[in-house]
Amino acid sequence: MTQTEQSAESTGTSAREIVEPSGDDTEFVFFSGKGGVGKSTVSCATATWLADEEYETLLVTTDPAPNLSDIFGQSIGHEVTAIDGIENLSAIEIDPDTAAEEYRQETIEPMRELLGDEEIQTVEEQLNSPCVEEIAAFDNFVDFMDSPEYDVVVFDTAPTGHTIRLMELPSDWNAELEKGGSTCIGPAASMEDRKRDYERAIDTLQDDERTSFAFVGKPEDSSIDEIERSAGDLADLGIESQLLILNGYLPEPVCEDPFFEGKRADEQAVIERAREEFDADATATYPLQPGEIAGLDLLEDVGSVLYDGAEATVDVETATDGDGAGRAGPDGATDFGSMAGADAVVDQLTPGEETRYLFFTGKGGVGKSTVASTAATKLAEAGHETLVVTTDPAAHLEDIFGEPVGHEPTSVGQESLDAARIDQEKALAEYREGVIDHVTEMYEEREDAQIDVDAAIANVEEELESPCAEEMAALEKFVSYFDEDGYDVVVFDTAPTGHTLRLLELPSDWKGFMDLGSLTKGAAPAKGDQYDAVIETMKDPERSTFAFVMSPEYTPMMEAYRAAADLEDQVGIETSLVVANYLLPEEYGDNAFFANRRAQQARYLEAIRDRFDAPLMLAPLRRDEPIGLDELSAFGEEITGLGDIAAAGAPEVTPS
Repeated sequence: MTQTEQSAESTGTSAREIVEPSGDDTEFVFFSGKGGVGKSTVSCATATWLADEEYETLLVTTDPAPNLSDIFGQSIGHEVTAIDGIENLSAIEIDPDTAAEEYRQETIEPMRELLGDEEIQTVEEQLNSPCVEEIAAFDNFVDFMDSPEYDVVVFDTAPTGHTIRLMELPSDWNAELEKGGSTCIGPAASMEDRKRDYERAIDTLQDDERTSFAFVGKPEDSSIDEIERSAGDLADLGIESQLLILNGYLPEPVCEDPFFEGKRADEQAVIERAREEFDADATATYPLQPGEIAGLDLLEDVGSVLYDGAEATVDVETATDGDGAGRAGPDGATDFGSMAGADAVVDQLTPGEETRYLFFTGKGGVGKSTVASTAATKLAEAGHETLVVTTDPAAHLEDIFGEPVGHEPTSVGQESLDAARIDQEKALAEYREGVIDHVTEMYEEREDAQIDVDAAIANVEEELESPCAEEMAALEKFVSYFDEDGYDVVVFDTAPTGHTLRLLELPSDWKGFMDLGSLTKGAAPAKGDQYDAVIETMKDPERSTFAFVMSPEYTPMMEAYRAAADLEDQVGIETSLVVANYLLPEEYGDNAFFANRRAQQARYLEAIRDRFDAPLMLAPLRRDEPIGLDELSAFGEEITGLGDIAAAGAPEVTPS
């Protein structure tokens, strides 16, 4: 039986006016937000709705870990592909590796008849820069902003922090090309057409008559806080956000006990807050369904609720056949087969004779930061000197610990526990200062009167204005944590999956590029040996643990599975721990709606066990996310198996 959900009704008409084309030129709709909030689902539903309204529509994902194929149930990939069963709708998943190779060929081919072999070789070396992957993916993005064959192009973007970076790129690369000369993405003189494209992209992004920007979030305070910060960052770029969609609130009819009644009340308070702080007429909502949203019927339901003002339909009384519900453990935790192998989990978290490095990664929104912070808290309680670092541009360690977290490691209120976050601006300033100091020292040692040291330094300073320097700076800061003295354990709370893979590939990529001797013509300090050491440390299972965090659902599971395979194939790193988060407690939600979701979770939990040859940590859904050291400690007692490790029994560790 289905029921309609009315308590958090969407505004329909206003949202429709924002996304529906109103002129003759191609228009653009961007969806962004923290990973795992249903951004891809809303993008797919919006594109489907626009196509049903007879607009010729293209759906583009710029997320390095795309899932459009999963949602539509068909292979899509790097080529524009017609969506089965929907007239007027096509889609593409931009593949960074394919885009990079296409970019290289498009750049080099016109030069082959004009330049000699040696000059072509120089350009090819430039185009082996890891920066090329970023600019190539972006070039694909810009290409679709000049697509007159479509009425509207819908962009399903990467998680928030990386979307802000994408929006900055037109201005950054345009400024770089204006300098002329040689850049790490090719000779500037050969890219005049791209420069004009970037200028058009800037104008289009800032034109609110042609471009609409929508944020998707969960009905949680942390989600609203992040959206507010990101909307401010976009406004600084001259881009106004116009629509907020809160996805996945609990339907009223299924909340029949204090646990879920309380969670629903919290969600409704967040929705009310969002309506007050944002434009209420441009705030829309969609409820949680008993299963995953995939297939045309549910996508059309999402679209009709968001843009036609229809009431959402939720199946609340039809139970599935699966039992798979698990049993409640102490404190309401669900025991989905128990945390078998708890000792193996502890082994993966605790250090041996040398510093251990823990990496928690996975799709955005699966609780990576909370799990990483919880593990760090329990390790510190056990007497291990612990540092937790976030590499996520949309980090919220401050919110979790309730303490300031800055660019340098500082205590977060507990003995043996420090935290830090990579501040991109400070990392870039540090990197530039290091390169300039190196160049100055290098030229002073030469004592060559024929060298204009000031001019040479000015040339290097100009090169360091390239957007490539930002990526290199982030890498340098990441690598520096492998040299932090005094820590037994360093815990990395990483960016969402696709961007983590990129970060972990960088030591190898940049080392190969440096071996060519072409990075700033030798101006950067030689770091090849240091990168070699980091690569070997990450590959060593006795020193490093790579943990994928996921909720027991198809998309997070498959994204983690594919990423784990890429991590092993491309970097040589094996997954050594899996965390299944947000398991529904059995003792609450005694109705068909939650029985359906438990059965679904049990099926995917079994699939996770089958796909990953690694110890499994189980973490229950809580009424509230753990905030502060006391709650993190209690949560850690429940999920990590670290509670029995006495500080006195912590082994001696020789920090690297």
